[in-house]
Amino acid sequence: SKMTVKAVKMPCTSANVYTKVPDGGWGWTVAFAFFVVEALTYGIIKSFGVFFNDLMESFDETNSRISWIISICVFVQTFTAPLSTVLSNRFGHRLVVMAGGLLVSSGMVIASFARSVVDMYVTIGIISGLGYCLSFLPTVTILSQYFDKRRSLVTAVASTGECFAVFSFAPAITALKEQIGWRYSMLSVGVLQLGIAACGSLLRPIVIREQEEVKAQPPEESTETKYMLENEQTCTSIESIDSGVDITTSPSNVPGKTKAEPKSEEPKQHGQNPVENNSIPPEPKTKLLDFSVMRDYSFICYAFFGLFATLGFFAPSLYIIPLSRSLGIGKDHSAYILSAMAIAEVFGRIFAGWVLNKKPIRKIYIELICVILLAVALVAFPFASGFWGLMICSVYFGFMLGTVAGTHIPLLAEDDVVGIEKMSSAAGVYVFIQSLAGLAGPPLAGVLVDTTKNYSSAFYSCAAGMVLGAMFLALVRPCKTGLCHQQQQQQQVEESTAGPPPELPDDFIDMDIGKAENSGKGSDSV
Repeated sequence: SKMTVKAVKMPCTSANVYTKVPDGGWGWTVAFAFFVVEALTYGIIKSFGVFFNDLMESFDETNSRISWIISICVFVQTFTAPLSTVLSNRFGHRLVVMAGGLLVSSGMVIASFARSVVDMYVTIGIISGLGYCLSFLPTVTILSQYFDKRRSLVTAVASTGECFAVFSFAPAITALKEQIGWRYSMLSVGVLQLGIAACGSLLRPIVIREQEEVKAQPPEESTETKYMLENEQTCTSIESIDSGVDITTSPSNVPGKTKAEPKSEEPKQHGQNPVENNSIPPEPKTKLLDFSVMRDYSFICYAFFGLFATLGFFAPSLYIIPLSRSLGIGKDHSAYILSAMAIAEVFGRIFAGWVLNKKPIRKIYIELICVILLAVALVAFPFASGFWGLMICSVYFGFMLGTVAGTHIPLLAEDDVVGIEKMSSAAGVYVFIQSLAGLAGPPLAGVLVDTTKNYSSAFYSCAAGMVLGAMFLALVRPCKTGLCHQQQQQQQVEESTAGPPPELPDDFIDMDIGKAENSGKGSDSV
C-alpha cells in the first residue's frame, strides 16, 4: 500500500503532512544532517582533550580548573534543553538548529583569542554550550519523528558522526597544532562548525495526521433491508415487514448513529491507508513544554539513570590522553588510542542499532546489559599498563560506550518510557536533569586527580556513577508495568462504582409487535 502525502506549499517553516510515519524519504536527508551535527558538536567536545595540556601551559592552571571549560559547556548544553524544546515547538527545528550553529562557531572562534581560563568559561562554556543544545537536541528529535520501524538502527548509525569526528579530528588537530599552534587550530575548528547551520537548513518539518476516509456513498436501495428474527419460544421466523415493525439500516431508525461511522471502520479492518480529505481539520494547539512526563514513574527512573550515567560519558575521553602520557606514552601514540576508541564506538553504535531493531525485543533490558558492561570497562582502565593495555581498554570502552550513548535518548520514544507522542518534551526534561552530572562530572574527576596524583581515580568515579545509573535503569520497566496495573485497577473500581448500564427487555421486539397489534385492534373497533 502506498502512503498518502500532502505537501503544503507554504513558507520554509511549514510542515509536510503525512498520514503515517514515512520511515524514509526525506528522513534520509535528515539522518545525514544529524550525522554531521553529531560530528561538529559531540565530536568536538570529545576531541577537546587534545587542547588540555596546551591550555594548562598557556594559562598556568591546574587540571580541575581546565576541566571546568568542558564542564560548564556540558552543563549549559543540558541545562538549557527545555529552552531548546520550547523554541523548537515555537519556531520550528530548522531555525533553532541554524541559530545554534552560529552560536557554536562564534564561541569557538572567540575562544581562540582568550587570554585567561575565565574567557574560556564564557566563550566555550556558555556561548558554545548554548549553541550545542540548540543544535543537537532538535536534530535528534525530528529524526525520531521521520522513522518508526527503522528508528533504532537509523539513529544509531547517524550518531556515529561524533565517532568519526574523534577518529579524524584528534590526529588532525594534533598535527595542526605542531604547524600553526593551538590558537589558530581552535580558530579553524570554529570556522568548520559553521557547517551546523547548513545542516539545520535541511531539517524539513513533519506532521503526522490521521485522515478520515471519505468514500462515495452507494445509491440507497429501493427496498429496505430485512432482518430475520428468531423467536426464542416458538422457534419460528418472522420477517420485520410482516410483523409491522420497521427495522432497517437507515440512520433514521438508529438513534445516535451517522452514516460515516460504519464506513470509517472498514479501512481499519482491511489495513487500508486513509485517503486525504479536502478539508483538513485544524491542528490541535501544541504545548511548548509538557511537564506531565514528570508524573510518570518510569520516566523519573530513566532520568536518574541519565543523571548518573552521564558521569561516565565525558571524563574518559578527556583523561585518556593525560593518562597515557603519565604512563610514558608519546603524543602521537596517545592520539591513536583516542582514535581507536572512536572507531570502536562506531561499531558499538551500529551493533546496538542492529540489535534494537530486532522484533520482538525488550529494548530497555538490552540497554541495561550494555550499561553494566560499560561500568566494567571503566573499572578496567586503572589496571592497564603500557600502550597495548590502554589500547585494549579503550577499544572495549569505546564499543560499550557506543551501545549506550547512541541509544539512550532515542529510547525515550519507546512505550516502556514515554512514547513518541511525548518524546519532544521528555527529551528536553531528560537532558535538563543530566545537566547536574554534566556540571559535576569532569571537575569531580579533576579534583580526585589533583588530590590523589593518580588518573585512575577519575575512572573509578565514572564507574561508580555508571553503576548507580544501571540500578535506576533496572527500575524503569517495573515502574511502567506497575503503574499500568494501578491504572487498570482504578478504572475497574470506577466502573464498578458507576453501576451496570440499564438493561433492555429480553425481547423488546415482541413488545413493539404487541403494541402494534393492540393499536390495530383499536382502530378496527372504531
